[in-house]
This record gives sequence, structure tokens and C-alpha cells, in this order.
Amino acid sequence: MKKICSSLPFKLLLGVVIGILVGQAAGESVMNVVVTVKYVLGQFINFCVPLIIIGFIAPSITKLGKNASRMLGVAVVCAYVSSVLAAFMAMGAGYGLIPHLSIVSEVDGLKELPEVVFQLDIPQIMSVMSALVFSVLVGLAATWTKAVTITNVLDEFQKIVLEVVSRIVIPVLPVFIGFTFCALSYEGTITKQLPVFIKIVLIVMAGHYIWLALLYLVGGLYSKNNPLKVVKNYGPAYITAVGTMSSAATLAVALRCAKKSEPALRDDMVDFGIPLFANIHLCGSVLTEVFFVMTVSQILYGEIPSLGTMILFCLLLGIFAIGAPGVPGGTVMASLGLITGVLGFDETGTALMLTIFALQDSFGTACNITGDGALTMILTGYVKRHNIEEQRLHIEL
Repeated sequence: MKKICSSLPFKLLLGVVIGILVGQAAGESVMNVVVTVKYVLGQFINFCVPLIIIGFIAPSITKLGKNASRMLGVAVVCAYVSSVLAAFMAMGAGYGLIPHLSIVSEVDGLKELPEVVFQLDIPQIMSVMSALVFSVLVGLAATWTKAVTITNVLDEFQKIVLEVVSRIVIPVLPVFIGFTFCALSYEGTITKQLPVFIKIVLIVMAGHYIWLALLYLVGGLYSKNNPLKVVKNYGPAYITAVGTMSSAATLAVALRCAKKSEPALRDDMVDFGIPLFANIHLCGSVLTEVFFVMTVSQILYGEIPSLGTMILFCLLLGIFAIGAPGVPGGTVMASLGLITGVLGFDETGTALMLTIFALQDSFGTACNITGDGALTMILTGYVKRHNIEEQRLHIEL
């Protein structure tokens, strides 16, 4: 019970419930405080976005570069293609389903929120796209020049940013989201939109299972092995991922599950692929985020983003997912810049995304982990087709 109460989804749900209840009873004086605190917290979270991008994208590139090889290239391409195609599937489902979810973007009789009393602006150290380009260039250049010092600095900076996210940003989120839902409740829209959130979470979970079925079908066909020999062993890893909401925390269990799948999965490909995919293959999280941003856009802004905008968002999201931090909601945290920059979401849209994403993040993580087995099947098929000798790798867990 204590573990449940201390979990992020519980805190977020508690923040939502308290926010809605306070918003129903609050007067204008209370709402003055609410909108002011919400604004300041939103400014702080936006300030952290470029730091998160630099702190995780650049070190990820250097780590991949240090182990650059033929198999690494194949693995990265598989992970990226899986994530992007999952995003495109979610995008197609969004255009097909969201218009039929009875979403009302404009509600009559809404109250108007009071103005911000104290406007504390916290500018970002650089724009989101500047942070992305900087991360890619520094990461690649450090790899090309074998810059050991810079690589170590980036690793240290990653640890610093992770501490900022874990100790400050994540604990602040329930408060920020509570104030946001308080404002939505005060306006009077939340009671009309709540059923929509339940529907889209169920739709996304169905999407996870459809994508996993497709991944294992492709993996089985390419490796010429029965995918059921792999997926039947992934029950413990799936349950662990649901409980921990962390790919890193599930890694040891995932390795054991994958090793039970020999010879469908080759031992050296398990040791190499499972730890790698746990960090760069986030198909479930990406699928979830794409469908959710389309829904939130329809709810708050009255329309789904254009096709061109969504295609750009999906392609970039695949890159951002590779460097997503190993914390609950890591994918959406790493891609906040895309959500605000490419899609143009404001603080309210960002808060809604963080809330509904985090509330189902455990299932997205479980989809990610389970999908790693399918990609490892593809690696196994690749080494067999190209007569690559088996190597004994040793992974310290």
C-alpha cells in the first residue's frame, strides 16, 4: 500500500482529483493564486526542456559511437523504424478515431480565469531545436575525435540532469498538474472531457497489443522462428514493467525471459540486444504519445494538427525517444520541446499530456520491453543470414 501511495501515477491521480474538487469550490481570490503558481511552475518545466535534450541525446550518441559496429547500426535502425512506424500507426488511428469520440472543444457558459498576479519569466538557455542540433553535433564530434574528456563530461551532465528530473521536475509534476486541473475545473470543461480520457487510454492499450503482434510476426518471418517461443516467456518482464514503469528496472527480468527463448534468440544477440533496446526502443511510449497529442490538440485547440506537422512530429519523436531519460514518463519529458515547438502546445496542453501519459506509462513501458524480444529475433535472423559467428558477451547487471 505504501508503494502504491508513493508511486507517480497515484500522486498524479491524487493531484487531478484534488485539483478538480478545489476548482469546483474555489473563488476568484483562490484562483489568483492557482493561475500564478501554475504559470511559474510551467516556466520552470519549460526551462528544463533544453537541459533534458542535451543531457540525454548527446551522451546517448557518444555511447552508441563508442560501440559503433555493423550490428549496432542494424539494431539502431530496427529500433528507430519500429518506433516511427508505431507512431505512424497511431497517427492513422488518430485521424480515423478522434473525430468520432464526441470531443467538444468549446463549451458554453465557461468561467474566465483571472490574470496572473506575479509573472515570473524563466527563459530557456537556448531554443529546443538549437538544443537538439547542439546535442547531435557534439555527440557525433566527440565520437569522431574520441574525445574522452568531453564524453565523460557529457556522462556526468546526464547524471546531473537526471537528478534534476528525478528530484525536482517529477516531484513538481503532481503539483503543477493539480493546479492545472483546478483551473480546468473552475472553467467548467473538465467534467465534459473526462470520459474522453478513459476512451483514449483503452484505445492506446489496444494499439500496444496490435503493434506487438505485428513486430513478432515480422521477427518470426525474418528469423524463420516461431515468435510464440519468445513471447510466451515475456510474462514476468511485462508484469515487472507494469509495476516499475522503468525499462532499466525491468532489464534483469527481461534478460532472463529472453534467455529462456533460445534457440529462437541467439545468446550473444540477447546479451547485446536486450540491454541496448531497453534504452533506445520505445515503440509503446511513442505510439501512446502520438495518439495523445492528437486528442489533447482536439480537446484544447479544436482541431487535430495537420498531416505534415504530424509526420514531422513522428519522425523527430523517434530521435528524441532514443535519448529519453530512464524515469517514468521519460519519452514525453524528453520530447516536451517537440510538443511545444512543433505542435505549439501551451502550459495547459503540456500538463494534460503529462497527466494522461503518466497514468498509462506502465503499459507503454511494458510494450517497449516486450517489443525488444521481437527486435532481438530480427538481430538473430540477421546474424544467421550473414554468417556472423556467435560471440560470447558478458553483461554485468
